[in-house]
Amino acid sequence: MKTNEIIVKDSIIKTITKDGIDYICITDIARQKNCAEPKDVVKNWMRQKNTLEYLGLWEKLNNPMFKGIEFDPLLKEAGSNSFTMSPSRWIELTDAIGIISKTGSGGGTFAQRDIAFKFASWISVEFELYLIKEFQRLKQDEQKKVGWSVKRELARINYHIHTDAVKNNLIPKEISAAQKNTIYAEEADVLNVAIFGMTAKEWRDNNPNMKGNIRDYATINELICISNMENINSVLINEGISQGERLEKLNKIAIHQMKILENYENKKLLSH
Repeated sequence: MKTNEIIVKDSIIKTITKDGIDYICITDIARQKNCAEPKDVVKNWMRQKNTLEYLGLWEKLNNPMFKGIEFDPLLKEAGSNSFTMSPSRWIELTDAIGIISKTGSGGGTFAQRDIAFKFASWISVEFELYLIKEFQRLKQDEQKKVGWSVKRELARINYHIHTDAVKNNLIPKEISAAQKNTIYAEEADVLNVAIFGMTAKEWRDNNPNMKGNIRDYATINELICISNMENINSVLINEGISQGERLEKLNKIAIHQMKILENYENKKLLSH
């Protein structure tokens, strides 16, 4: 679980990322309305019918384990004078994932970012807009850090690729003579054939029930190899080498690089 903080109008708002989902602390946001009892603010928001409708719809769209049967009577009761709702009760009754409770230091009630923005708009539209702006800034900063990390990793891996000896055991399959002589309309397919042994269309025809494209299902090593092959292919094109010759060269290089990557992964060279 990754934790962070953003400053919104001089207020510290905690954020966490859990299972790939970004959450924002709505307890912190609630202090804008009631600094002494922010939990009561959250409860008052959750007891409203339109809030429960929104939460229920979000869970239905994003949570296959959501207990819709248990949710329906809650929605009917929501908004009445006797109805009460708290984050812990909501999670317990419905197996919700859009709202989570965190205890201890840095604890509070956290909501998935879209839900948190919805809560912030209920508190103050102005605060919501500032919150969105600062959260976007946080994610941009995180992306920059990820980019630097990837560049460092690629540089380290490429060092091993360029200094290691050629291995005999092949990873991608060698292309056939027929494949070498085929003229491919897209340069992307030259790389696909060199690495995967088939074009994007051939992959779709062989996998009609799978969404996306062939590269969406590539391993990290294959993606690294593709990145390297794109650069090499550009050099070969500038040198005026024919497509068939380039395909043959790229296939041999892909075999070499993938074997090295697999060997180094087995030796845990990618671990820190």
